[in-house]
Amino acid sequence: MTTNPDEHYMHEALKEAEQALTSNDRPVGAVMVNQGRIIGRAHHQVRLLRDPTAHATLIAVTQAANTLQSDQLLEAHIYVTQEPCAMCVGALLLSGVARLVYGAPDPKQGACGSAIDLTNNERINRRLVVVKDVLAGDCYLLLRKAGLGLHSSP
Repeated sequence: MTTNPDEHYMHEALKEAEQALTSNDRPVGAVMVNQGRIIGRAHHQVRLLRDPTAHATLIAVTQAANTLQSDQLLEAHIYVTQEPCAMCVGALLLSGVARLVYGAPDPKQGACGSAIDLTNNERINRRLVVVKDVLAGDCYLLLRKAGLGLHSSP
């Protein structure tokens, strides 16, 4: 087991992403952590639920809010295997998540700098600390298994 907490929790998110892959969904996983404790975990379920909003990040935010019984997740960190889209970054900002760690960038829909950057937009009154490329190679491998190869790789 690794001693780097970012890598440790990203491994947990990768386990979730593998579940999505086995259910024929986009292999993206997310884990929400608060004070060293996992308070939400999810994988993409868009196809399974026939719900375009059933992204791993959104499901993990909902689980974490329910666990903490709060709509504000001010000390929480989220680990996601692929850069979140605008919808997911919006939810992270609205819920006050302190930190986002992701693996593979998403050049087509990523909202943390790849396609657009909502995390540092001066018009938005909240900021989100972002750490990129944690275990990016492992995250890319799952996307490739699903036939979702990206334009570039780490």
